[in-house]
Order: sequence, then structure tokens, then C-alpha cells
Amino acid sequence: MRHIMVLNAKGGSGKTTLATNLASYFASQQNNVALVDYDPQASSLAWLNERSSARPPITGIAGYQRNAGRVKRQTDIVILDAPAAVHGAELTTLVRKAETILIPVLPSPIDMRAASNFIKEIKSCAPVAQKKAKIALIANRCRSITNISAELEEFLSKQKIPFLTTLRDSQNYVRAADRGLGIFELGPAASAMDREQWQPILKWLKSKRSQV
Repeated sequence: MRHIMVLNAKGGSGKTTLATNLASYFASQQNNVALVDYDPQASSLAWLNERSSARPPITGIAGYQRNAGRVKRQTDIVILDAPAAVHGAELTTLVRKAETILIPVLPSPIDMRAASNFIKEIKSCAPVAQKKAKIALIANRCRSITNISAELEEFLSKQKIPFLTTLRDSQNYVRAADRGLGIFELGPAASAMDREQWQPILKWLKSKRSQV
């Protein structure tokens, strides 16, 4: 059973968008997928409620509740949507739940400063420091040919951990979310650029470099 977490202590970084798109992708590849939402806002579960029963199924779990259901044994992939504002012992406890962690960062000075501190903190977490969890970075909601997006890419490339890709600020994500879909479930022609930007993420997740 594979556990992939989307995590950033800074709110609004696009964690749910990444988590739901990962869940829908792996489900479309005939995997048994569970989507565990640790954020009390339950945005991932709200997305799942909009998902048609005709689409590949995904099991939703309210991880923020004490009596949340357990992941079934036959599950292949568990996607964990982490809450914001987690630090210290709470962060370490959360990180222990996954072998692979994706950290999305937005193109803004505030987000980059917050990410700088968060990356230092998560590197010092026991599971990461002991190489029991692998981490990687994603530049999220970027607009092409803008100085701030270029600054973000430069910043992430200097963090000495894998910087996988840059995802554009696309209305396709909005359209998909509204229908409980992922980017790979939209029409291939309309979502071609977004699908291409996701390839480095999928390649890394399928490689031994992302696993312990």
C-alpha cells in the first residue's frame, strides 16, 4: 500500500487540487484508491461528493475526525490531503503517515518565505531526516512569462530536494474540480498542456527515488 501526502503548512497553496488530481489519476489507472482528508474544511471530500458514480471509484475518509474509517486492506494507493498550519510534533506525526510527500508552493514572496521556513522544518522531521519519507517540490498556479514565476522556479531549484515541475494557473483545474474530476479525465485536446506538466510528477512517483 502506497501513501502519498500533499503537504504545506501555508494555507492556500493548492494542496487539495494536487491531492484530488492524484487520486483521480491513480483511480483511472485501475488502482484501488483512498483519499484521506485531514483538513476540517473537507475540501477533498466535497470534491469527491461531486464525482459521478460512472467514474473510477475513490474511497473518501474524513481523517480529521477521531472516528474516521480505516483504509481497507485491498487499497493500492492512499492520497493524504494535509491541513495547513501544522508544525512541531504535529507535523512529525503527520509526516509519519506517508512514504512520499509533495509540497506545492505558490509564486508569491509571502509563499516563498513561508516555504523556506517550512522546508527547513520538514527536513529536520525524523521521518525525513532518517530517510523514511521522500519529499519533492512543485511550483503551483504559475503564469508563464512572469518575473515572480521565474523567481519561484529559481528558489525551488536551490532547495537541494527534487523540484519536479511547474503547473500553470489553468481554468481546467477549476472546471475539473467543479465536476469531481481530475485533469486526466478532461478532454485530451483541451487538457494537453496540463497533462504534459504533470508528467514529471507521475514519473517521479513511479520511480524508486520517491520510495523508501
